[in-house]
Amino acid sequence: MSLQAPEFFAELCLPFHDSTVVGNTYYATPTPGTPLRLRIDFSTTIYADTYGGLRLTVVHPDRGVLDTVALSFLDHGTFHRRDEAANTRPNTKEYGTFDKYHRPGRPPWEGAITTGLRDAIEQYTAVGFPGAWTPSAPNRAAGPTASTAPAPSAARSDARAR
Repeated sequence: MSLQAPEFFAELCLPFHDSTVVGNTYYATPTPGTPLRLRIDFSTTIYADTYGGLRLTVVHPDRGVLDTVALSFLDHGTFHRRDEAANTRPNTKEYGTFDKYHRPGRPPWEGAITTGLRDAIEQYTAVGFPGAWTPSAPNRAAGPTASTAPAPSAARSDARAR
């Protein structure tokens, strides 16, 4: 059965204009004019046909894979509401995951809240692809915001304390 990956990645509202979904994998060129590519696919669990998160990979056409990071659905609260409503117990196959089996006409990842994943992807791409995440990115549901740390004092003293 299909994971309905194009719909899942569309729900993430990633701002990369040069992107496509092939099979169950999302490919993008976040920064135009650079050779680096971003690949996002579903990461499997120890259970057959069960997915526990996303794997983000930075690929260079000549050097191959430069970096890979796994973002778990559990760590980013993707299925927290669904699991709580269904009284799914932690440490079970179904908790914080989805599998390829689903109700007809419904996606296998039904009940996913992707805000946490999207925030994590934004943070990750800000390092590997500076400027790729633009203010003109599609709007998303309001989520928790990161607080900013106060800037260090600009005044510097040449005197040393003894």
